[in-house]
Amino acid sequence: MQTYKMYVSVANQQVYHRPHDSPWEYEVEVPNAYVPIFHRLFEQMYELEIRNFYRAHLPYIPYHYDKDNHDIDLRTMKVYALIHEFTNDESKRFIEKLPYFR
Repeated sequence: MQTYKMYVSVANQQVYHRPHDSPWEYEVEVPNAYVPIFHRLFEQMYELEIRNFYRAHLPYIPYHYDKDNHDIDLRTMKVYALIHEFTNDESKRFIEKLPYFR
């Protein structure tokens, strides 16, 4: 199975194909079939954040009852799980300490 090296920024919700394109947090080497999964998860997170922006202007919906927030958290957990699967040991140890990973 052919693999592809890419650089992931969870903070910026981006995947970069070259290390000098922009700052990144994790280097991963994934099978080609997984590359679109990263892109799609980040796209979904962006769409949910846009909906959250509009919802934030409706004061009668409390923040902690907003389903979109939970959906963003779920996708963030999936991104970290994918990174954990395909990154180096140092990054794996760091991710294992994150609350999202527990």
